[in-house]
Amino acid sequence: MRVSRLYVQEGLGKSQTVELDDDAAHYVRTVLRLKRDSSLIVFDGTGGEYTAVVAEASKKRVALDLGQWRDRTVESNLMINLGLAISRGDKMDWGVQKAVELGVNRITPLVTERCVVQLKGEKQQQRLMHWQKIVQHAAEQCGRTVLPALSPIYDLTDWVDKQAGLRIFLDPYAETSLSQLKPLNDRVTLLSGPEGGFADHERDMAKAAGFIGVRLGGRVLRTETAALASIASLQMLWGDFSSTQS
Repeated sequence: MRVSRLYVQEGLGKSQTVELDDDAAHYVRTVLRLKRDSSLIVFDGTGGEYTAVVAEASKKRVALDLGQWRDRTVESNLMINLGLAISRGDKMDWGVQKAVELGVNRITPLVTERCVVQLKGEKQQQRLMHWQKIVQHAAEQCGRTVLPALSPIYDLTDWVDKQAGLRIFLDPYAETSLSQLKPLNDRVTLLSGPEGGFADHERDMAKAAGFIGVRLGGRVLRTETAALASIASLQMLWGDFSSTQS
């Protein structure tokens, strides 16, 4: 029987009792339906994890007794920084979730010229909180003990010049393939465009900032497919999908 995993935001310490906040308590009590003495695994996103037992699961309070700490990691040797153009509804949620499962280390939602979704003021913060929950639950599900970072929303023009490592962007007009490239110090920055693709001036701006356009085969992939296919390819070429890591 699989043991449930739970992300706990506060720092964890061995042999202590942790009282969960309202969101985590609701998740344990209502979604996971755990009762007193149920076993689970908890982690705070900084590496490693604890065994734990539910000490109390009432409507007023959910508390866990922490047990043994385990120095466990499933992180790839390849550091992937993903700049992901904001897409509509479930497409963006899907992209964030699967990027976490595939081992991305940082996700930055980006506003580009052809983004259909426009988020302003309070809506930006609400959407970021929503994506943060997706990051947390995806990490719980896939067994990661290090929580990927979710950056604030940036305009592409403010983001593109600040990136490091091998810088690539997905471009159906490019002639370069991923297999022709090599990561710099095991770091890759991947830029993935919106549903309508990048505007010509955005492609030129990315190239001027050191990004290399790459093409994934001869077919034009949808935005929700392109980023994930690229991440999987990166992990296969240089990360932990390969039998021998670089």
